[in-house]
Amino acid sequence: MARASLEAIRDAAPAVLPSLLLCDFGDLKGEVAKLHDAGARVLHLDVMDGHFVPNMTYAMPIVSGLRRHTDMPLDVHLMISDPLKYAGPMVDAGADMLTFHVEAVRDAAETAARIRDLGVSVGVALNPETPLGSLRECLANVDMVLVMSVEAGFGGQKFNPIALEKLQTLRSEFPDLLLQIDGGIDATTIGPARAAGCDLFVVGSAIFKKGDYKAAISTLDDQIRSHGPPNDPDSNDLGVGN
Repeated sequence: MARASLEAIRDAAPAVLPSLLLCDFGDLKGEVAKLHDAGARVLHLDVMDGHFVPNMTYAMPIVSGLRRHTDMPLDVHLMISDPLKYAGPMVDAGADMLTFHVEAVRDAAETAARIRDLGVSVGVALNPETPLGSLRECLANVDMVLVMSVEAGFGGQKFNPIALEKLQTLRSEFPDLLLQIDGGIDATTIGPARAAGCDLFVVGSAIFKKGDYKAAISTLDDQIRSHGPPNDPDSNDLGVGN
């Protein structure tokens, strides 16, 4: 399962990942259908526990409900204090990739290895003020790094450009590692993130606060293409990274 879902995510990149935090939870099936029709290929779920971050969202029942309505990979971002406690139930509910925060665990390498043993892909996330050095011990055990461009916990925060520096460093040192960004991603910030080497772009307000999901995702995709790194077949000759 892990290999197939990881390849599906890699094949989708560069890609916009709608963050379902702002979707209509009274009509999950309809929202998933609209996102699929709009061109989404991977869905992002933000799980918060009210402890690691000062907000609470949803847990396994929502993951399970989504799994019944789509075969798109479910990228589950665990903004929680004890990711290993809930990793198994999340996998059972249908998660394809689990991302934990390096700030939440004592041993990131062991955490990543134990999540991988559950048969899913593994991501590790870090907040804007957390140094990249905190990831070194676990990078051999993860498939993706999620660079937060806002402090984890709430949507609608201002984009922190320190994320671009981290993406550039990671892309230079680990050319095959999947890189994701989350926080304040819209039509003005997604291009620079792509130019910095990012593959996956978590987007909330810039999709769900628009009336037309397809038009919103298309606008974001246009910015991704126009800012692609050098030699990227999805970029054009005017890209900032060219």
